[in-house]
Amino acid sequence: MSRSQSPSVLAGRLAAAALLLAGSLILSGCSVGTLGDHIPAAAGGLPEGTPKRPENPDPYPAVHDMPPPRSTTVLTDAERNKLEEDLVAARKRTANPAGGARNP
Repeated sequence: MSRSQSPSVLAGRLAAAALLLAGSLILSGCSVGTLGDHIPAAAGGLPEGTPKRPENPDPYPAVHDMPPPRSTTVLTDAERNKLEEDLVAARKRTANPAGGARNP
């Protein structure tokens, strides 16, 4: 192998080394999830008085589990009609509160 390498070979080796270094840094970040718990606050760790992490973290919530169906309806048809009538009456009362007199 000659002592003088072409610039493209050198650039390729530098790029490969940079990618290898970046990949190792990214993967090492996955393994130190609680490293901040042990670093002093002055060096960028957690502040004083922060509660400790639980030993057994809570399981993920069951987001796809559906609740059981309701045994009763929210409103019956008669209740819904009465509510609509009450809302219409309230709207009519507030539309003209002074009985036709205008506010000065």
